[in-house]
Order: sequence, then C-alpha cells, then structure tokens
Amino acid sequence: MLEDRIVYVNGEFVAWNDAKVHLMSHSMGRGSAIFEVLSLHDTPQGRAVFRLDEHMDRLFRSAELLDMELPGTKPSIHEAVLETVRRNVVRQGFIKIICFYSQIAFEILPPQKKLDLSIFVVDPKEDLGGLKLHLERGVSACISKWRKLDPQTVPVEAKAAANYLNGMMARGEAKKRGFDNAIMLDTQGFIAEGGTESVLLVKGGVLMAPGLGTVLGSISRKSLLQAAQAAGIPTFEGRMRPELLLEAEEILYSSTTMKALPIRQIENRILEKVPGPVTQKLMGLINDIIAGKDDRVGAWLFPVGH
Repeated sequence: MLEDRIVYVNGEFVAWNDAKVHLMSHSMGRGSAIFEVLSLHDTPQGRAVFRLDEHMDRLFRSAELLDMELPGTKPSIHEAVLETVRRNVVRQGFIKIICFYSQIAFEILPPQKKLDLSIFVVDPKEDLGGLKLHLERGVSACISKWRKLDPQTVPVEAKAAANYLNGMMARGEAKKRGFDNAIMLDTQGFIAEGGTESVLLVKGGVLMAPGLGTVLGSISRKSLLQAAQAAGIPTFEGRMRPELLLEAEEILYSSTTMKALPIRQIENRILEKVPGPVTQKLMGLINDIIAGKDDRVGAWLFPVGH
C-alpha cells in the first residue's frame, strides 16, 4: 500500500504521508516541475532499473532547457534513486522523480533556481489497482483536434509538468469520442505523439518514428528503435504525414509503462493482425532485455543491490 512506501525528499527519507508541499507553492500554481518516470524490474539477478543513465541525462537536460538548478550531481541523484528502491519492498513497478519549487510565490518567475527533489517507488498492482494495458488485444486511437505543443512556444524536449496539459486535453477528447487514446499532429500537420506516449508505425517491414524536434526525446521510443536495429529490423526517423496511419501495417504506442502497445484501431480503420509480426518481435525482444536474457543492445539494466 502507498502508506507503506518510503519517499526520498531533499536528501532525507520520509514516510509517504509526510511527503508534502504547500498548495501555494510555485510549482503547484504554475506547473513549474520537471520529472522522470522509470521502470523497475525483478530479474533473476535481482531488482534493476531500466536505463537509469538515460533518465539522468534527460532530467538534467530538462533543467538546463528551463534554466533550473538541480540539488545534486548526476551520480548523487543516480545513487538516491537506487537507495530509494532499496528502502522499499517493491520488486517490480515504477519510480517517479519529481523536481519542483516548494516556495510560496505569486510571481510567474520562481523565487530561486534551485529545485527541491523527491523520489517515489510504487507497485502498480498493490498501490494503483493495476494498469489496464491491453498488450495482446491492442487499443483504439483517434487523431486529436489538439496539436502537439510547438517547439517555438516552449521547449517540448523538456519533461515538464506544464507541458502535459496538452496530452491531457488530447486524451480527454479521445475518451469523449469513445477511443482509448489519441494521436496528436504537430502544428505543421505531421504525426507527433500520443497523450503521454510515443507513436511508431510499421510499413514495408520498416519501423518508423516521428523525428525529434517536435516530440519528446522518449527513452522508450529510443529503446525500441535501438532494439529493432539490433534485431535486423530497418528503422526510419523523420517527418511522417498522417495519411501513413491509414497505410501502415502496424501502429504502436511506446512509453515507460508500456514499452510496446499495439494499436488495433485508428479512427474507423481496424487493423487485421494485432499485434503484427514486427510489434510481436519487438515485444519479445524488449521482454528478453528486461529479463536480462538478451544483451545485444548493451547494459540497459542498472542493478539496485541490497
């Protein structure tokens, strides 16, 4: 249960119910928080965090883009993540790092550059009632009327809390229309991403992903592309017109919570075989990597230790 979890807050470990911030804090009122969500896996060699180094790089990149200062170095926050996992009994689940301004402020600019830092570990089955991920059946998606935030308005590369209002609106529209999720286009009309997920397509046996620049630099997206290359599946990154959603043999989402989730329906189009052969191969490969059975892609698992 959540009440049993131990939370890291600014160098100390506190009980779940003691991890608090004032409602008038700058980050609460302005959305000025950055975060990372990482997956924790129970492997035959023990608990391990998926691509912890990549998440550290992106966290520091988000802070740099938003002129924020993190309260620690990459190695110190890296170790804080591992120690937070050690202090919790969770074998498999998710880790969330939230960096925020705790100070009360009315001004739009925060009162200081340095952020507070917190780390949470949760088991979705025990703490969140489980995650309803239809990995075999797939999900339905629509093309949202809401466009992905433009990089000339805010740095979309930053994993910032305020940016996710965009995805919330798209997901809410999809639910109202009777779909599970949405796909947003960018402001130029090309395929961008889902509410909180990357979107990838398969056409002619090639795994295709929207190019970086107008989408978040997703670690899950990057992992799928690298895994595909290791398995001999050709890949493509670049601008993709929305008509490809009606032409692709396979469409899938990717995120920390679902490394590869097939899409069975896009608008009125029903895909015949879900998951398709490429998606199925990728799902199997990622599962083997997470289980420590395939190291062709390199060291992606970071042991927690005792």
